[in-house]
Amino acid sequence: MNWADETLCAFDLETTGTDTEAARIVTASVVTIAGSSHRVRSWLTDAGGVEIPPEATAVHSITTEHARAHGERSPLVIAEIRTALCDALYAGHPLVVFNAPFDLTLLDRECRRYDIDPLGAARVPLRVIDPLVLDRAVDPYRKGSRKLVDVARHYGITLTEDDAHTSAGDCLATARVAWCLAKRTPAGRRTLDDLQVFQREAHSRWAANFETYLRKQGKPDVISRHWPTVPFATSGAAA
Repeated sequence: MNWADETLCAFDLETTGTDTEAARIVTASVVTIAGSSHRVRSWLTDAGGVEIPPEATAVHSITTEHARAHGERSPLVIAEIRTALCDALYAGHPLVVFNAPFDLTLLDRECRRYDIDPLGAARVPLRVIDPLVLDRAVDPYRKGSRKLVDVARHYGITLTEDDAHTSAGDCLATARVAWCLAKRTPAGRRTLDDLQVFQREAHSRWAANFETYLRKQGKPDVISRHWPTVPFATSGAAA
C-alpha cells in the first residue's frame, strides 16, 4: 500500500494561453479516483469575456463563440473549482496535477482576479503529486518529449483522440501516470509529506539545469524554481 492506493484528486485546465499571469481558464476538471471508480466534475467558462486565440482553440477545440454561448461566468466557475479542490485537501486527498506550476499558478491568478481567496489561503496543507516532476526525477536522461501524451505512452497509457486535450481526459491520464510511478519507481515508497520536499527540490534542480541549457543556446530565459505554485509576490504582475 502507498499513496497511489488511497483516494486521489486529479486536476487539469484548458486555457486561453500559456502565460499564467494573463491566461484565462476555458475548461477545468476535477476527477476524484477511489479504487476502480471515479467521479468527474467539469466546467466550461465564458473565458472571462476575453477572446480565445485560434492557437488555443486548435488545442482544446473551444472557440470564443462557444464559450460565450455555453460557458458559465468565470467568477462562479473559479469559486466552484477552488471549493472542489479545498474539499479534497480537507478530506486528506492529494491533488494530482501534471506540471502543477502551470495549472495551480493560473488558478491562483484567476482567484485573485475575481477577489476569491486563493487555494493557498485554505487552512490545510497543499499536498500535490506532479507526475511530470516525478518522471523527470526518476528518469532524467530519457530522451524525447515530456508532454502528458508522451509520458503516458511511456508508461503504457494511451490517450484517445477524444480524451487528449480535454481537461477530464487529461485528469484521468495524469492519475494513471501517477499510479504507474508509485508502483514502478521509488517515488511510491515516500510518504506524501516527504514527497512534497522531494518534488520541490527535484523541480528546482531541473529548472536550474534547463536554464543553463537554454543560455548555452543563446536564450537567456529565467525558469522559475517555485513548485507547486509560483507565489504572486514574485511574479511581478498584477492580476
